[in-house]
Amino acid sequence: MTIDAVIDKVESTKQIYKEPPKFKVVVFNDDYTPMEFVVAMFMSIFRKSETEAVDLTMKIHNQGQAVAGVYTSEIADQKASDATELARANSHPLVIKVEKE
Repeated sequence: MTIDAVIDKVESTKQIYKEPPKFKVVVFNDDYTPMEFVVAMFMSIFRKSETEAVDLTMKIHNQGQAVAGVYTSEIADQKASDATELARANSHPLVIKVEKE
């Protein structure tokens, strides 16, 4: 097989493969959920460092929302569900939505 044949095969393979669509998990501000809970949620569900979690929490507080992460559809849905379930289990009305990127 010549190098040109290999390059053609690689190029044709690239055209077939498509990246799956990505989805953002967005956390919205409310006047009831404690900031400490939101920081802990970011660390446990979204695997953020304490610094990242505090920064995201402050962004939510100051700007009304922040993107917790960008994932494939299934992972974004699962993380949003886990975070919402954790909030409800602790009697917090935190709103978390999944949006297409």
